[in-house]
Amino acid sequence: MKPTQDRVQQLPQLVRLLMLLTAAVVLVLVVVLTQLYGPAPAAPEVVANEATEGPPPPGSYRRPATPAPDTATIPRTAAGRQIRYGRELIANTAQYLGPQGSVLHLTNGMNCQNCHLQAGTQGFANNYLAVAATYPKLRARSGQVEGIEKRVNDCLERSLNGRPLADSSREMRAMVAYIKWLGQGIAKGKKVYGTGFVKLAYLDRATDPVMGKAVYAGKCQSCHGPEGQGQPLADGRGYQYPPLWGPHSYNDGAGLFRVTNFAKYVKAAMPYGATFDHPQLTDKQAWDVAAFVNSQPRPHLKTTHDWPDISKKPIDHPFGPYADAFSVQQHKYGPWQPIEAAQTAKTN
Repeated sequence: MKPTQDRVQQLPQLVRLLMLLTAAVVLVLVVVLTQLYGPAPAAPEVVANEATEGPPPPGSYRRPATPAPDTATIPRTAAGRQIRYGRELIANTAQYLGPQGSVLHLTNGMNCQNCHLQAGTQGFANNYLAVAATYPKLRARSGQVEGIEKRVNDCLERSLNGRPLADSSREMRAMVAYIKWLGQGIAKGKKVYGTGFVKLAYLDRATDPVMGKAVYAGKCQSCHGPEGQGQPLADGRGYQYPPLWGPHSYNDGAGLFRVTNFAKYVKAAMPYGATFDHPQLTDKQAWDVAAFVNSQPRPHLKTTHDWPDISKKPIDHPFGPYADAFSVQQHKYGPWQPIEAAQTAKTN
């Protein structure tokens, strides 16, 4: 009798154990089935917000940049001819506006395309796609609202060390038409993935022109020359590879004369053949070669009217006066974290 009574007394415990095992199996099945057949997870907000928050951190650039419109779709009309002429001016500026230009003699022999790769369409290489959507806009450098024409002339005067075009000129109208054509379909005020520069974390030290010279010798001088002189075309009306310093390069008022801009640019686009998603330089190499190139002699531009509000100057602007006590040397070469921290503390 006793064994039977013991088994009867143990029965509730067995029932509870079976119920617990059954519940665990059901829970596992629910999790598995939800993963296999449940609704797809919502698209991460990061993708939706990249246009305003900037690109993802270095090392995760795997999504293709927003493509430019196909040039085959440029209409065979008078407006289309103007767009095509604008693209030709961007790609081969020196042939039309250089020292031996067929239209005017305004610029130093470089092409707009030397800095805005593939006629302004390569991702994170001074890409033009968002220009029409974001101009006119207030720019702190001039303290004024600028249109596309002013932005083009800034490049002619600074990056091409030349003189401005009249807004009403055939050439200016053509370049603006091309830039607007590239930005077709982009909503006003919006940016698209691939415009601007890649994000590049600051070094924990100042950038080093001496180390950058070694990077230049190994990675850059085969195209740009040991003295940064570039490689002229056979007809002398431009460059196959542009000069990076010296009398025929961009002047010290150009955007690429800022070390942070140059570093981000070369990280995403140099040496020749590199792209933002397949870079050829490490971050340190990009920073140091930017410091080296921008420590070399180049034409000077009087910029007495730049940055009327000096508190708006970028932290890497290479000329004073500044709204802080940091040196010109540190503003140009870094480290920039202390400057950034001081500015943040001042505004809080």
